[in-house]
Amino acid sequence: MALSSTARNGDARERLLARLLDVFEDGLPPPETSLREIAARTETSHALLRYHFGSLTGVLAAMLGAQRARDNEALFRTAEQGTFDDLVLAIWRAYTRPEQLSRTRGFFHVVGLAAYRPDDFGEFISSLDDLTRMLASLAEREGLSAGEALTRATVVIAAIRGLLLQEVLTPGACSQDAVALILGMGGEPSGGPHPSRN
Repeated sequence: MALSSTARNGDARERLLARLLDVFEDGLPPPETSLREIAARTETSHALLRYHFGSLTGVLAAMLGAQRARDNEALFRTAEQGTFDDLVLAIWRAYTRPEQLSRTRGFFHVVGLAAYRPDDFGEFISSLDDLTRMLASLAEREGLSAGEALTRATVVIAAIRGLLLQEVLTPGACSQDAVALILGMGGEPSGGPHPSRN
């Protein structure tokens, strides 16, 4: 059976995306990098990158989406066996590793662009709720109503992202007390939170 041109294009895009992820490992190319420079590093053509991703921003968004999906798979395994606080800690640790700095910067760069052009970043924007849904599911499992769980998860993810932004802008400024307060937001219906766990 012959593949449609859409399917072939999709496969080619996925292969190119895999190559980008392989070359840049766990990071992202800096926003000042040109498509031509990325093409040279990945041994592909500027025209192919433009065809499949549209622009440098498209490349960054696609890479970030794939990296976050991979991270979420690992975090989902934590969620299956752990508590709300376990997952909060896992998220924080995953995104504050020193080798994650370029990706964290890239995340806020793409978020800023998406704020101005949300129609161009639909897939990226829809993926932003993945961790919130995971946390909400755990909060429900621990006794909160669906509405309370979603609210708590939304606030915790917002707090984590705010602290990550602070860490990008002012490295080392984020205190452990702030992280402990985030853990305290988890709330445990049958007892107190345990913010000191590490």
